[in-house]
Order: sequence, then C-alpha cells, then structure tokens
Amino acid sequence: MATTASWITAAEAARLLRVNRATLYAYVSRGYIRSQATPGPSRARHYSRADVERLRQRAEERRDPDKAAARALTWGLPILESSITLIDGRRLYYRGHDAVALSRSHSVAAVASLVWTGAFATAFPPAPRQLSKTSGPFVVRAQRLLAAASVHDPLAFDLRPASVAMTGWRIVNALAHSAAPSRDGGGTVDARLARAWHVGARGADVLRAAIILCADHELNVSSFTARCVASAGSHPYAVVIAGLAALEGTRHGGASARVEAMLDAMRRARPPRTAVAARLRRGDTLEGFGHPLYKEGDPRAQALFDLLREHYDGSAELAFITSVADAAADALGERPNVDFALAAAARVLRLPPGAPLALFAIGRAIGWIGHALEQYASGQLIRPRARYVGVAPAIS
Repeated sequence: MATTASWITAAEAARLLRVNRATLYAYVSRGYIRSQATPGPSRARHYSRADVERLRQRAEERRDPDKAAARALTWGLPILESSITLIDGRRLYYRGHDAVALSRSHSVAAVASLVWTGAFATAFPPAPRQLSKTSGPFVVRAQRLLAAASVHDPLAFDLRPASVAMTGWRIVNALAHSAAPSRDGGGTVDARLARAWHVGARGADVLRAAIILCADHELNVSSFTARCVASAGSHPYAVVIAGLAALEGTRHGGASARVEAMLDAMRRARPPRTAVAARLRRGDTLEGFGHPLYKEGDPRAQALFDLLREHYDGSAELAFITSVADAAADALGERPNVDFALAAAARVLRLPPGAPLALFAIGRAIGWIGHALEQYASGQLIRPRARYVGVAPAIS
C-alpha cells in the first residue's frame, strides 16, 4: 500500500526515533512497532506512525521526566491501556472495525455488543418501558433517571462482565428515554427516537449513525472520568452519571450548544460568507471546526455530512450549513468536527434544542460502559500523584 499519514517509510521512522535502521528493525522484532509490506515488486515495508510516535515520546519522557509529566494529561502520552478504540489520525476504529462503516451497516445494539464483548453476537432483552418523566435539561433528567434506576436495580453492583453489559443496555435505553420520553418502548433505540422526534426512516438512519459514531473516542475527559469512577468499584449507573457530568462541559460534548447558537445567529445574518467574516472581525470564534487528533478532518463529521447529503440533498438548511462550513474552511483551513456535524444534523432534521448533546451522550455511554468493563477487569484503582508546586514548608 502507498504511504499515508498512518504508515511511514523506514527512513522516516528512523529519523523520528533518531536511531539507525538496525535499531528500528529490532523494535519491530520485539513487537514495539507494527510494519506491513507494500504491494508490487518492491519488498519495502512501512511502519506505524502511531507506534513510532509512542516510542519517541517515551524516549523524551526518559530524557526529561518533568516535562513529560506536565503534558501527559493534555493530548500527551498514553496513560492507560485499552482495547476498545484506535485513532490513527485519519480514521476511527472500534475493536479493529472502521466506525464509519459500522455506522452504516450495524445497529446500535450490535455496536454496543462489539464494544462491550468484542463480538456482535450479544442478544439484549427488549427495552423496558420507561414511564417516569422529569423536567430540566437533558443531562439533569438523565442523571435523575439513572440515580433512581440504580436504587431499584438489584443487579446494579453485579460487576461480572455479562451482567454489566445487560446493565449497560438498560442505561442506554434510559438515556434514550430521557432524550425523548415515550410510553412506546418497542423497537430499536434510533427508531424510538425517530418516532418521538417525527423524523421518519431517513432520520432514523442519521440518528443511528450519529449514536454509533459517538460511541467511543479513546481516553477523552468523560471516558477518563468514567474509568476513574469504575476503578473505585462503583456500579455502571454511577459511571455513566459521572460521564454525563463531564460530557456536559462546554469544552466537551456541550460544545454542540455553542455550535447551535452560532448557526442560529448566522441564519439570521445572510449570506453565510459575510456572517463568517463578520464573526472573525469581531474576534468571535467559529465553533465546531478542527480536531487535534485529525489533521485531515474529523471522519465522524464527514460521515454524518455524507449521510445528510444522501437523504436530504434538497434541504435548504443543509445548503446553508454546508456554505457555512465551506466559508469557515476557507478562512481557518479547518474542517467541521463532530460537534458541528451533530448540530448540523439536528437542524436538518428539525430536532428539539439540546438534541445534539443527547445523541452524543446516548452514543458515548456505550464507550463509558466499555471502559468500565476494562477497569473492573484490571482491578486497579486509578490514583495518579500530583507534582507539588506550592509554598515550601517552613524548616524548623
């Protein structure tokens, strides 16, 4: 295969690591770096950029431990191992399966089964009827419902993998009910949301894809929070309640609310290119563009836009949003991320306010449960140390 951002030549790998090729080949033989052959007559191999970067960062950590520790929690060194999600800079994979392909070919239940068990085969029981309804923003409603459900669930503290998976499925359905309360508990998660939000079969396709594309994203702040809570031995309801608290933050899943507000303002100020330019002149940010892990564009956003174009090609709202994205890309050199795409989907489908965050949460709960399962299995308490930089104690 040709060299891509994910696979580099031996010369590039050796240069990044500051080693000779013999040392590079030794790293490969020890399993530190993956390599693969290129097609055709050449016998050259290419090497995983992610593995090379990981080794390079570890070498820097040994040379300057304080510097490495300071950046480790900010898009820095890996601090936990997980078998759930791989981000290679261009694509997103759940247990080796392309997430974009999964969003088109599998159900929410099948992807949940994959994340939680490593296989698509788990059969979940029908969703229980959710009759309770609370007021307030989505996260408040969801946290109340989960807290109440945990009290009445006799298996809440059964942390065996099979039991946690079943509890996780009850939680996912409870979140769907919190997003769109309904007395009709039949059908898939996306179908129930589509009925409650009156968007039909085309809309259900988009909702399903959005949920699956949000299912996990490695060790983001809400997933790290979920793992910390699970490491304390807390039950899955507590794990998801904590994950919701982190997700709601405006620098995480709550960013979609800022995108919604920006698009509302721009819709009233036409044309979009003029609105984008005016926003930049005022010093306002353009919300929902760029992602540190995807230099070539967020594949989740691209997948949702592709689906919207297939199902809603004649939508005036989609044309407006696309023009905003194009104008922002010209101005910033960055493409829409998943927060922008979720807000775009909500506008095209005419979903209620707050729906982007709700879809994000329903999907991401799958990942939170997956991380909880890994943490329960490890039996380790997550307890990092802090580097003290305060006033030195007086010496008597």
